[in-house]
Amino acid sequence: MNTATECLLRMVEEHHDLEDYQGGVPRWCTGCGDNAILTSVQRLCRDEGLRPEKTVFVSGIGCSSRLPHYMKTYGFHGIHGRALPLATGLKVARPELTVICTGGDGDGFSIGGNHFLHACRRNVDITYIVMDNQVYGMTKGQASPTTEPNWDSVLTPGGTGIRPFQPLVIALASGANFVARAFAGDPEGTTQIIIAGIKHPGFSFIQVLSPCVTFRPEQREWRNQVRPAPVPTTADPSIAAKRIMTDDGFNLGILYQGDRPAYKSGLTASSMQADELSQEFLV
Repeated sequence: MNTATECLLRMVEEHHDLEDYQGGVPRWCTGCGDNAILTSVQRLCRDEGLRPEKTVFVSGIGCSSRLPHYMKTYGFHGIHGRALPLATGLKVARPELTVICTGGDGDGFSIGGNHFLHACRRNVDITYIVMDNQVYGMTKGQASPTTEPNWDSVLTPGGTGIRPFQPLVIALASGANFVARAFAGDPEGTTQIIIAGIKHPGFSFIQVLSPCVTFRPEQREWRNQVRPAPVPTTADPSIAAKRIMTDDGFNLGILYQGDRPAYKSGLTASSMQADELSQEFLV
């Protein structure tokens, strides 16, 4: 068999259709933005030829964190707020894998807030997609870290009065190498931004505005509020900080694309057997 034939057979063997990534019917509310984000993720896996056995989705707890269940790739459904440490450890141990972490604003910025800061700082080559609906949807509509202070609801009459968490600002200040915002109602744009994040070395953070039509039906208006960012992507963190601090939360696109080298593990594979390793812990 000649080289050209071998290459052709390899390409056929490694080709995957969309169905190869679809892992069941999503159990999200009809109209939830997470449905569109799942479709974007499945399409990018197909279009970029990500091999299912070399791709891992890691999540925590919440509506959006169910995403790994609907992917025919490897997945890890972790505990509340701990998705990023799991994803970081996995990538350091298995650098040849494509590791994508998914979650929501509650999981990522509340109990997982400290992990978020340090994942940005470490700059390990993983992509973190946060489906931000500014509410705890799975637990019946409590205010989340990104909820506006005057959002009036049954559970928070008159609003929380608390300044909302600013994820893009925090990501940039903490050292994320790629910072972007997308909108679930623009699946093609979301797909392209996530692809760019996966390809960019280092920690990539993507906030995807994902309307919760059940507890925040007013978010349907986001479709009329979002817009492409009026300025080009920058590699200057000071320029990016000024832009992010002064926008209204609806500018879409890649807002920062840095050149900081991704974290490289100094660990090497060990040939030590389990019984040999256990001897080191004998007292």
